[in-house]
Amino acid sequence: MLSVNTNQGAMVALQTLNQTNSDLAKTQNAISTGLKVASAKDNGAIWAIANKMRSDVGAYDRVRESTDRAASILDTGIAAGESIMELLNEMKGKALAGTQAGNSASAQAALAADFAQLRDQITSVIANASFDGANMIQGTPSNAVSLGDAAGGNTITVNGVSLALGGGVVTVAAGSVLTDNTTSGTALGLVNASITNLGTQLATWGAGAKRLEVHRTFIGKLQDALNNGIGAIADADLAKESAKLQALQTKSQLGIQALSIANSSSQSALSLFR
Repeated sequence: MLSVNTNQGAMVALQTLNQTNSDLAKTQNAISTGLKVASAKDNGAIWAIANKMRSDVGAYDRVRESTDRAASILDTGIAAGESIMELLNEMKGKALAGTQAGNSASAQAALAADFAQLRDQITSVIANASFDGANMIQGTPSNAVSLGDAAGGNTITVNGVSLALGGGVVTVAAGSVLTDNTTSGTALGLVNASITNLGTQLATWGAGAKRLEVHRTFIGKLQDALNNGIGAIADADLAKESAKLQALQTKSQLGIQALSIANSSSQSALSLFR
């Protein structure tokens, strides 16, 4: 039936053209953003999953920063502990020399002066062993604490220990002197005990530093895995989208021609009235 009120062919052509243009817009958006799921309108379920994974990746950035801070605090403590170990090694030599019988008064005094300077330097090292306000070796030591996961549910803690004079690790007292053979012998025993204790503590801190290093590496690998997962479900295949774009552009042009032909059919009715 020939009618000027109803043009079925034009309606079908228009619907097809509209669908083609909609698909073309999606393809162009995928190419411009690099994402096949750029918003919840594209695919609500996939978008929600990808968004949650992106949130986790961002949270793991904070975990890595926390690990870096804890590692820096611990490294500062280890560096200070190693410096104190060097001082103790020198003090051992002074104390051992002080135990020798027959030292002249001047020699004993010189040994005592050197020993006192090395002893007091330990206190100076402790006072300067701070990172971001945290000091793992002071009288009331801080701990090196790192976030363990993106949920904040656990932490990695390396405990600080006081290396102050007269403490449980450095047993050399603030008043230890080398005035004679007897006091030198006492000081030597304290220095030897301090060297043993500090060596054990540094080994413990070394293991803690290794754990933080392993944790940081793991966080980096975990972020890479999450990013790969996000890409697998949300990224557009640009080679595929490029080929699709060419096809849709051609289809759109053909749709316009088809609509033009369908619209011109109603002009045929005019010939009936000539």
